[in-house]
Amino acid sequence: MNVVVDVHGCIQLLRSCGAAVGQQMHQLLLKSGHVPYSLPSSNTLLLMYARSPLHRRDAHRLFDEMSVKNCFSYNSLITAYFNSGEHHAALQLFRAMPERNVFSWNTVITSMVSTGDLDMARSLLVEMPVKGAVACNAVLHRYVRCGRVDEAFALLRTISLQCSGADASSPCNDPFVLATVVGACADRMKYDFGRQIHARMVVSKMELDTVLSCALVDMYCKCRDLDSARCVLNGLTQVDEFSLSALIHGYASCGQLHEAVQLFDKEENPSIVLWNSLISGCAFACCGDNAFALFIEEARRVFDMIGNKSVISWNSMVVGLSQNGHATEALVLFCKMHRIGLRLDKFAIASALSASSSICSISSGEQIFSVATVLGLQSDHAVAASLIDLYCKCGNLANGCKIFYEVDKPDEVLWNSMLIGYASNGYGHEALELLELMKSKGIKPSERTFIGVLSACCHSGFVEEGLTWFHQMQKDFNVSPSAEHYACVTNLLVRAGRLDEAVEFIENMPFKADAVSWTTVIGGCKAQGNEALMQKLAKKLTDMESTHPSLYVQLSSGLAAQGDWVKSAEMRSMMRERRITKNPDMTLHLHTCKKSDEAASMMSCSVSGSDR
Repeated sequence: MNVVVDVHGCIQLLRSCGAAVGQQMHQLLLKSGHVPYSLPSSNTLLLMYARSPLHRRDAHRLFDEMSVKNCFSYNSLITAYFNSGEHHAALQLFRAMPERNVFSWNTVITSMVSTGDLDMARSLLVEMPVKGAVACNAVLHRYVRCGRVDEAFALLRTISLQCSGADASSPCNDPFVLATVVGACADRMKYDFGRQIHARMVVSKMELDTVLSCALVDMYCKCRDLDSARCVLNGLTQVDEFSLSALIHGYASCGQLHEAVQLFDKEENPSIVLWNSLISGCAFACCGDNAFALFIEEARRVFDMIGNKSVISWNSMVVGLSQNGHATEALVLFCKMHRIGLRLDKFAIASALSASSSICSISSGEQIFSVATVLGLQSDHAVAASLIDLYCKCGNLANGCKIFYEVDKPDEVLWNSMLIGYASNGYGHEALELLELMKSKGIKPSERTFIGVLSACCHSGFVEEGLTWFHQMQKDFNVSPSAEHYACVTNLLVRAGRLDEAVEFIENMPFKADAVSWTTVIGGCKAQGNEALMQKLAKKLTDMESTHPSLYVQLSSGLAAQGDWVKSAEMRSMMRERRITKNPDMTLHLHTCKKSDEAASMMSCSVSGSDR
């Protein structure tokens, strides 16, 4: 019996069927003598085989048999190689292509990003003749995610030099690329670079979309330039709720509660996004004075006003309380979340573990981790990192190490948690050994890593090693030192008795030194009896007009220890004149310690209740 084969129909079916059925249809065509020799037909077959990991060899065989190939043919097999983990073969085939289109470049670059080979991805992107937004954003976004922000900025500058700024298709003018970089500026406080990018947008008359406008508002708020943030919002043709929520959060978190509430009240029916922004902004506001309690109180008031609270609202409140010295209240709120049956995610668990860590309550932390285990979140990296931090802060380094080494393929956050754990417990050698192991595993040190390294050197008295790492972090790892890094080095020098070097180091900072650095030096003067430097710092503090209470308290105490009761009294008087009050840290600490057992008890009841 003669069977009539519809070749065109078979080729159409091949586009939608799986490799197993497709292979049978291919064999049917071959047996009937209707060999699909045309390039479109061959490409359809090739794509069908390439999509299936089990038929990658068939794809390779068909590719070799094709007399004519085009970019589509090469791209299909390159994708197949990457999907099966044969990255070297994919790169070899890419290099062998007679000509490449944008899709070819995008495929290889985004695939290299996915494999974690950022250096190769960057090299290919620089080599790419016509830069595409897809490839650029993939590399830049991964740089930012990995904490390699300075390299992201350097890459953008390189691309800017290679592309024409007037070209609308240039990746430097793509909203998603710009939003990625502006977001990095916000996270790393790169204010000047962020302003330059914004200025380019204004000059080129670029219309801001939701993503880019929100990124700009967030960047200005995090860099505490609220006037510029408000200008961005006012310049929008239509204000979206995400940009508005970013500004509300910015006002509140920068201590301008009145402006935040005023902006919020202008909305007749505020969405849950706006409610969350006001709550989190108030909860995260750190004022350093008596206004602090007002912000926590306002955050709680707004939180209680919401009828149908989202998980984000609960999480924002838990995180805000935890990070602002109200750990017990954060744990009580977490218990309530669990008791009423709210869906607990990794962020809520990690925040509750951090709260347990801040009051050194291993019992409540372990019960929270048991909840995470029931929910299947025990292997999550954020949860594991918080548990490591808890054990290490409570001095149980052995359990912290146990958790760390049980995690499969720890990420940068976990490495940093363990490294800082070693450092805070005085194990400097072990911390530096862990750093070398981290580097050997291909994990590039970030800003947070070097906080741990410098702390380890500080706690263990490795002065020269600490100074060497401080200089190498920017030179060899492209990590710009932050205020926290400078504070670590200041502490390192003070502990070593090198007070004059510490003062010179602070005065040569590229930004204004914060209260932490000066307080450290004052403490060193007091411990070493350096009266001359103490007097000099007293004069400097008067000129600075600082509002940080610890500076005045330390200086007053130090002057009193030297017998200079007159100047000690002047410091106290200056505090009253400037309306600066001492934070009741010890009272708060004792209060939370007394209540930590209560929180642990509540956690126990909550966990037991969940087993019903």
